[in-house]
Amino acid sequence: YEKYWDDISPFIKFGCLKDEKFLEKMKDFCIYKNLEGKYLTLPEYLEVGKEKYENKVFYVTDEVAQSQYINMFKNQGMDAVILGHNIDSPFITQLEQRNQKIKFQRIDADVTAGAKEEVAEEEKEAFQKKSDSLVEIFRKELGNENLDVKIEKLKDENVASMMTLSEENRRMQEMMKMYGMNGMDMGTTSTLILNANHPLVQYVVEHKDSENTSIICKQLYDLAMLAHKPLSPEEMTAFVQRSNEIMMLLTK
Repeated sequence: YEKYWDDISPFIKFGCLKDEKFLEKMKDFCIYKNLEGKYLTLPEYLEVGKEKYENKVFYVTDEVAQSQYINMFKNQGMDAVILGHNIDSPFITQLEQRNQKIKFQRIDADVTAGAKEEVAEEEKEAFQKKSDSLVEIFRKELGNENLDVKIEKLKDENVASMMTLSEENRRMQEMMKMYGMNGMDMGTTSTLILNANHPLVQYVVEHKDSENTSIICKQLYDLAMLAHKPLSPEEMTAFVQRSNEIMMLLTK
């Protein structure tokens, strides 16, 4: 049964969507694949994670693109389910409508509390000044005064930057895409998260006038975007050229 689950699950879920009474009866018996490749029901998932994410179901749509977020989740001892089919989005919406207490959230929708450090009370003023400075620098270097930037002290020292998009905005984008409304601006902006603990981010705030600051800011932004969504052809060309420039700097 498990061997063929990936092939038959979309059709089972489609059947659930077409029959509301069936979905109501079977919602607790549908099985999901988690980050460890194991299969479990929704009640089983919620029971295991009730102390860390009560009544919240985290999910992944692309294990490759979202690998950075998956690693952060695993480091926190958290789990998520794999929902990679197109029909999964309306499926989870149906589930939420039938159980108002349960909310689905993609793992890159926000930075969970367990992934970041609290700022000590005596450090808050200095941290705020550093945050304001970083926001100003990145907006200037990226040429976007409306760029949404947030500074966090992430526990994962390997993550310098990442991009988040709220679950509400993501579903709005998916709905717009479904109805051919891609060109409409509904304010569905993503947020650039910078890790205040990372040396590159610290370098930027301490050397804002350095000739290398601009290239670092742009590279951190593109790296965050790559884990968030595909770059446009123009953005990818600029990213590759900039990567070559960075490697040339290492030879000097």
